[in-house]
Amino acid sequence: MSRIVDRREGVAKGVSDLSLPIILFWQEFIQSIISGHCIGVDPYYLAQKAQEYGYHPEIILAGRRLNDNMGRYVASQVIKLMIARDHKIKGAKVLVLGITFKENCPDIRNTKVVDIVKELHQYGAQVDIYDPWANPQEVMHEYGLKSHSALNGNHYQAIILAVAHHQFKALNLQDLASNQHCVIYDIKGILPQDQIAGRL
Repeated sequence: MSRIVDRREGVAKGVSDLSLPIILFWQEFIQSIISGHCIGVDPYYLAQKAQEYGYHPEIILAGRRLNDNMGRYVASQVIKLMIARDHKIKGAKVLVLGITFKENCPDIRNTKVVDIVKELHQYGAQVDIYDPWANPQEVMHEYGLKSHSALNGNHYQAIILAVAHHQFKALNLQDLASNQHCVIYDIKGILPQDQIAGRL
């Protein structure tokens, strides 16, 4: 069956009541993403628009819930690995490598790394953020977190590689570790398996 939608006149020809909202929704959504949204924002917009047209996008919403809880999940995995290696959690020094939204880019908007840092603070850990790409003033302004554009010489009980900046691939993480029991957690999957305690 031929389905034609003429939105200028508000007329739907040959379109069922069920399919019209979906077609109108997709037309609006496709027009909106041409203007340059990002993957972290579009699912919210997509879900909102779908609901406006009477469609409940359960898979999209489930994906958003999963993504929104990843910071909590990563932090809990790191804490469990630290406990398994007999680290005291309260006051433990944790280094987070990267806070930008993606690698080799200074954009900190919509970064989920902030969720990891805040969750680690809830456990009582002392968290240092090192990101040579991020502007420390912007990070402080947007998230109230202190980040460093250079390493400060500290040694850590845990190191989380959160963003795959090319500078991090050249780091010797053992030089930053407090001892051989340091937990190195690789979110991006770029470190050799024999150098890490866990990965996402």
